[in-house]
Amino acid sequence: MMTVIFDMDGTIFDSERLVLDCWEKVGEKHGIAGIREVFIRCIGTNKALTKKIVSEAYGGDFPYDQFSRESSALFQEITQREGLPVKKGAREVLEFLRQQQIPMGLASSTRTAVVTEELKQVGLYDYFQVVVGGDQLTKSKPAPDIYLMACAQMGVAPKKVYAVEDSPNGIRSAYGAGMKPIMVPDMLPATDEMRGMCVAVLEDLLQVKEYLANENKVHH
Repeated sequence: MMTVIFDMDGTIFDSERLVLDCWEKVGEKHGIAGIREVFIRCIGTNKALTKKIVSEAYGGDFPYDQFSRESSALFQEITQREGLPVKKGAREVLEFLRQQQIPMGLASSTRTAVVTEELKQVGLYDYFQVVVGGDQLTKSKPAPDIYLMACAQMGVAPKKVYAVEDSPNGIRSAYGAGMKPIMVPDMLPATDEMRGMCVAVLEDLLQVKEYLANENKVHH
């Protein structure tokens, strides 16, 4: 039986770009240079690792918590006004998998409470049998821990599970867990390293739906 586990930010939600915009606006306000390069390194990681990366880039006295609070407030303000941007094909691929009775999980570096709330806001929460957030374990993506936890909770062997991811850190995590990573690049293009780890690199979630439909036929 096929199982599919999705990442959330940058995969189901077109949220990474919006977060970057917020970071850049707050950075401009406080005269912080080079935000984009630092943000790119943080994609796919949890709060603790993000804080570490930012502090290493700007020095230990960088007021990360204040910066993070201001960026989050701006993000909330925009998404409450405009809604969370859902990626093209997200609803279609989830609905297709549900109709085929293929179990789905979600493994996000974001805190569980936020993941749950954001998925419920757009009506996607009920598609997932298991939702694992970044606060449920200490080691963030690119470590494989979060995917191993999601597979264990779903009672499936990682080698039978497809992981749908947008970021290099997420692909490294899924690959390290022994899964079948599918990359749908968001802000960072697929490198040769990524292509070597993935069973497929696809343009959007509609292509993922086609790919999984074919795989499902092959195994039946």
